[in-house]
Amino acid sequence: MGGLSIWHWMIALLVILMLFGGGKVSGLMGDFAKGIKSFKKNMAEPDDESMEAGASKPTGTLPGTQTPNRERETTTTHS
Repeated sequence: MGGLSIWHWMIALLVILMLFGGGKVSGLMGDFAKGIKSFKKNMAEPDDESMEAGASKPTGTLPGTQTPNRERETTTTHS
C-alpha cells in the first residue's frame, strides 16, 4: 500500500499528456537528450585551449592580484 503501482504512474502520465500535449513533452525529452549527449561529449574530450591557458599562467598567484612592486612600477604620478 505504501508504494505507487503501475496504475498510479499511468494516470499521472495521462494527466501530464493532457496538460502539456504530446508534442511539447516529446520536444522537451528530445532537448533533454541532446543536453545529456552534449554533456557526455564535452566530458570525454579534454579542452586543449583551457590546458594551454592553464600552463601559461604563473603558479602561486591568484587571478586579478598583483605584487606590490609591480603595481608601483606601472603607476606613474604627474606633478
